[in-house]
Amino acid sequence: MSSYDVCVLGSFMKDLVASAERRPLPGETLHGTGFAEFLGGKGVNQAIAAARMGARTAIVGTIGEDRYGEEFLELLESDGVDTAWVVRHPSLGTGVGLPLVLPDGGNSIIIVSRANAAITADDVEAAAGVLTASKVLSVQLELPVEASHAALRLASTADVTTILTPAPVGPVDPTLASYVDILVPNEVEAAALTGLNCDDESQVPAIARKLAEEWDLRGCVVTLGSRGAYVLDRARDFEERVEAHRVATVDTVGAGDAFCGSLAASLAGGAELIDAVRLANAAGALSTTVNGAADSAPDRATAVALLDGAATGLGPPSP
Repeated sequence: MSSYDVCVLGSFMKDLVASAERRPLPGETLHGTGFAEFLGGKGVNQAIAAARMGARTAIVGTIGEDRYGEEFLELLESDGVDTAWVVRHPSLGTGVGLPLVLPDGGNSIIIVSRANAAITADDVEAAAGVLTASKVLSVQLELPVEASHAALRLASTADVTTILTPAPVGPVDPTLASYVDILVPNEVEAAALTGLNCDDESQVPAIARKLAEEWDLRGCVVTLGSRGAYVLDRARDFEERVEAHRVATVDTVGAGDAFCGSLAASLAGGAELIDAVRLANAAGALSTTVNGAADSAPDRATAVALLDGAATGLGPPSP
């Protein structure tokens, strides 16, 4: 029996968020409209999201011996995430992210890895016990590729479902790809990996199929922001477009991670991929109604209520 439902190998990013009416032009100093600090990073966001969906969750990663690091440990532990495999780096600070949020909720983000960049394959090997004792492993590309590769390889030696969020997107080692069961790119990442245009709705199924075939995936889920998601389940020879939910969006930072964490939790609970995506789609939508990243993830009951409301006409999906 697995000790954990979900293990996340991922980054810790203290988000220093500025709001502005628009993005600054090159060389321009622009007055902002707001500022806030949030805890984030794709790894932390996904771990919190999975835990709030009821999954027994652990996280593996590296933080600094600083105030930001302490804040992360307190947040994760308050949500029941096991932090026993989080390494404290003595000289590098905890990672920071610098999102710029626009009035429509859209965002651009600069990340500075700091301690995240110090995690090694040896650190991952030291956490082999938790990686192989989980039902689902979720990995992103904000950490050194050697660490991600080691985690996925270890998971492949056990009966662990592996999920990869290919962000930040870039060239992917074919060996790493061979360890991935389910790939979850957003539209920008999917376009970069395939050379096809996700803005063209007719191309989205072809993009999912191309990725699934080239990576030999069990499943591919292309997240499309306000347009929902596209699911390809090769194991069941099934494809479906999942429509977005209509919500009052204020901040899209962390929405993709809320989606992925929820997806991992549902798959760990035995859900079929399409059902896991439907619930994850609701979780991602709800996260956009709250400012911030990690703390914007909804709990399972709230996501189920939105999903059930859409099914009964109480929460109509976006066109």
